[in-house]
Amino acid sequence: MKKMFLMALATTFLLASYSVAQETDKAKQEDTPKEKKGYAFTVESKLPCTKVKSQDRTGTCWSFATASFVESELIRTGQGEHDLSEMFIVKNTYKDKARNYVLRQGKANFSEGALAHDLLNAVKRHGLVPESKYSGLVDGKKRHDHSEMTALLTGMLQAVVKRKSLSPKWKQSFNKILDVYMGTAPQQFEYQGKTYSPQSFAKSLKFNPNDYVSLTSFTHHPFNESFVLEIPDNYSNGSFHNVPIDDIVKTIDRAIKNGYSVAWDGDVSEKGFVSGRGLAVLPKNPSSSRMYREPVEEMKVTQEMRQKTFENLSTTDDHLMHLVGIARDKNGKKYYIIKNSWGEIGPHKGYLYMSEAYVRLKTIAILVHKDMMPKKETKKKGKETKKDGVDI
Repeated sequence: MKKMFLMALATTFLLASYSVAQETDKAKQEDTPKEKKGYAFTVESKLPCTKVKSQDRTGTCWSFATASFVESELIRTGQGEHDLSEMFIVKNTYKDKARNYVLRQGKANFSEGALAHDLLNAVKRHGLVPESKYSGLVDGKKRHDHSEMTALLTGMLQAVVKRKSLSPKWKQSFNKILDVYMGTAPQQFEYQGKTYSPQSFAKSLKFNPNDYVSLTSFTHHPFNESFVLEIPDNYSNGSFHNVPIDDIVKTIDRAIKNGYSVAWDGDVSEKGFVSGRGLAVLPKNPSSSRMYREPVEEMKVTQEMRQKTFENLSTTDDHLMHLVGIARDKNGKKYYIIKNSWGEIGPHKGYLYMSEAYVRLKTIAILVHKDMMPKKETKKKGKETKKDGVDI
């Protein structure tokens, strides 16, 4: 019995010692910072923006991205939060593109695509409408699908330009197709207790399309000058101010820091762009699957690389999105917070984190308020002066 008692006492002592050791180890683990898994983004700055939408089965990202940009500008300027109709802009832009296509006798681009400045042009010509007053959906449909409509519109225009002379009826027929598939847009509507036309509503929001500039960065044109960017969706021959890519990045950073968001146009065809994971990176080893799980070393992007990928068509005008903030991964590397228009997909519910390397290589252009433009530096009488924009 004594032997058994001593064994039991020893066992109790050992268990107690083990328990104390476990508690000590647990305490040490709790005191020691745990390594964050994956990318573990920390938001540094995120600007106010409206809810994520879906462009559905349409090629109208340009309207969704730029409308979101305008909505954030309205918030920034104290005009309140408004849900603008993307399809009001789209419908009127189809008409403008059709006229351009016919006048150029088919030697122009007619497609669903356009650019950020085309929304600004549409606002100047046609005004704005709230989403609640015009959705562009008919027959009780909940999702946009322009595939059949654009096939009909394209076929019609191709037939029209083959004729030697035209009557005004082709425009009427074209507009009728738009009405059938997208509904009739209002010429007058009630909103928040007041009556507006599209033009008077845009004016009431105090939004001036002339306050915004398009920036790009390519070496086949001189820097610090403007040129017509040679991409298919630039059907309206819009001009872009050309600056070094370093200035593009500085402009974006300056804008976010000062409360201005940015409309981003670029290429999303890289393996590192995965909307379902909410991620856009430019790994040095593109075949590595690690890039989807944790931060990896990325390419060092140069101006020459940008030019090469633009001219060999591996960087193309794929998609427009809304850049609304800056974040850091667990290693402190910078990413931009991007609001997409593909619905609330991925772990970030429609947002994604785009690395600075990706932005440097894959940006086609940005649209930003003119106050965020880089300053031009000139030397006069031996003194350096700065003008035209902000110091970045």
